[in-house]
Amino acid sequence: MIVGIPRSRSVDERRVGLPPRAVNNLVARGRTVLVERKAGKGSGFSDSQYEEAGARIVHSLDEIYGRADVIVKINAPTAGEYDLIRPEQTIMAVMHLAVADPKLVEVLVEKRCTAIDFVTISDDQGHLPVLRPLSQIAGRMVPQIAARYLQTDHGGLGILLGGAPAVPPAEVVVIGAGTVGRNAVRACVGAGARVTLLDTSHDRISELDWAYPGQVTTFRASEASLRKVLSYADVVVGAVLIPGSRTPHLVTKEMVGLLRKKSLIIDISVDQGGCFETSRPTRLSDPTYVIDGIVHYCVPNLTSLVARSSTYALANETLPYVCAATEGTLSQALADQPMLKSGINIMAGQITNPGLGTILGRETVLVDDLLGEGK
Repeated sequence: MIVGIPRSRSVDERRVGLPPRAVNNLVARGRTVLVERKAGKGSGFSDSQYEEAGARIVHSLDEIYGRADVIVKINAPTAGEYDLIRPEQTIMAVMHLAVADPKLVEVLVEKRCTAIDFVTISDDQGHLPVLRPLSQIAGRMVPQIAARYLQTDHGGLGILLGGAPAVPPAEVVVIGAGTVGRNAVRACVGAGARVTLLDTSHDRISELDWAYPGQVTTFRASEASLRKVLSYADVVVGAVLIPGSRTPHLVTKEMVGLLRKKSLIIDISVDQGGCFETSRPTRLSDPTYVIDGIVHYCVPNLTSLVARSSTYALANETLPYVCAATEGTLSQALADQPMLKSGINIMAGQITNPGLGTILGRETVLVDDLLGEGK
């Protein structure tokens, strides 16, 4: 079984599918691993480190796709890679297929590929073990982003996030108490900001109220409560995720107008469509734009700013699934890692993820049914 790790072609992407130590694990299991030249450079991994781990360095993207049975990427193939994807190849990545280029979905279906979207791998309780570490990192990055874009030299209000003696701290509002939201709350409280949290789940709200007694103001999320908190917020963080589906626009353009000029929106949900009607994806080299005086920071691959940490964090979770997917048949892989089934979005020319099928308006065929047809 040959595993291919290409260099990312996505704009401003510095992460890589697997670090050298994960490659060494695969090689020890008898896999052949091909790594494209300079694939790990953005994360601080040299070609020689991959070679020492047992990988073979190849010099072209064509060779990676042409030889590998399984492609492991940090994110979805770009348009320039569509023609290189081989029939019945397995693609494993953080693809966000629910909001990806529809053409990519068509290519994967037409070529009867197995598309494993790490975003949708879940357990029986609905937890997302692979997405979780990236969400944790993204949440913990909120204070450093907020601090920078509250500065006057970045078009902000000129507010010190943690305040100073006789000077109040910034008001940070976090929408969503999932993994991103909880970590954003923790990091912002630690940075000295005044934090408000909204969520629809009373259990989640209670959990954080208990964890930070007297330090976090909490609301049940509703249009009325959103309007209230927007009226005093300096920073608003969008941290809502609906697994496998688009994030709804909880804050309309009219509601964004309740913020005072030069306030900051950080929409971490933008990779799934965004919490704000005014959100649109930006890039790390040009991360912000201004609408009606409000600064928007909407970078889908936010954690690429800490590429090395993110690559390690993701690989800690993805490696067992990559090992299983390269062990033998898909049935064997699912027996070894049952949760892998929830990550299979496309297989044998069919949409297998119900959420993706609903968004695309296409019929869904369950993985179990397809495996049964193959027996």
